[in-house]
Amino acid sequence: MRILFLGDVVGRSGRSAVIERLPKLRIELNLDFVAVNCENATSGLGLSPAHAKAILAGGADCITLGDHAFDQRDMIEFVSREPRIVLPLNYAKKQPAPGARVFRTGGRKVLVAVALGRVFMNRPFDDPFELIGSILDQYRLGASVDASIVEIHAEATSEKAAIGIFCDGRASIVAGTHTHVPTSDARILEKGTAFISDVGMCGDYNSIIGMNAAEPLQRFVSGMPGKRMQPATGDPTMSGVFLETDNATGLARRISPFRVGGALENASV
Repeated sequence: MRILFLGDVVGRSGRSAVIERLPKLRIELNLDFVAVNCENATSGLGLSPAHAKAILAGGADCITLGDHAFDQRDMIEFVSREPRIVLPLNYAKKQPAPGARVFRTGGRKVLVAVALGRVFMNRPFDDPFELIGSILDQYRLGASVDASIVEIHAEATSEKAAIGIFCDGRASIVAGTHTHVPTSDARILEKGTAFISDVGMCGDYNSIIGMNAAEPLQRFVSGMPGKRMQPATGDPTMSGVFLETDNATGLARRISPFRVGGALENASV
């Protein structure tokens, strides 16, 4: 299978990049499945139902969310009836939608599971290792599913690397999100699972992790809060990873960083 995973969409510039470019990319790259993290897509804080619908209509097969899942309050009701949105497994004990879903595409099944890390995060989330392990035991790669995407939404690269090794041989890919900065460690692990610490963001990189630099800069300099931060609106980079899996085993055959447009050096498949 040919899969594209796109990192945290930030604000209007990130949304426009995905919505405008993804339909053409699906054809050019002959993609079977596209997953997009959208937890910062609406004003940099959460995702609105209207923006979710636009991104899904633009060619995403599923949307994943992270610790900002419900910064837009109307998403609580929306996710309960939209089966293409995946919440983190450990967001809350009584969350309105599951943290793992199986999608069908071209007669094949793709598992998408998301978990929040615990190191340096603001809330005491449940153990991601136990929850991910249980899901991968339930949906076995090469048996009940043809491919499996595990997203670890976390601050610490060490925790993400640990999740990667923990899932090695049981998932097609472990993809890190949350820091909005693409890392250069994309590789296939010893037992066949692709891994990258962070896929980066879809947004304006002439910014501070997607936000207009003025407000976060003054907070760093002064140590004082100020105005609400706003997403940067310059030329966006569309950032993520391309994955090719083995049709028999579901394990990775190839992982390639993917970056198009904007300020970063482009990396095309």
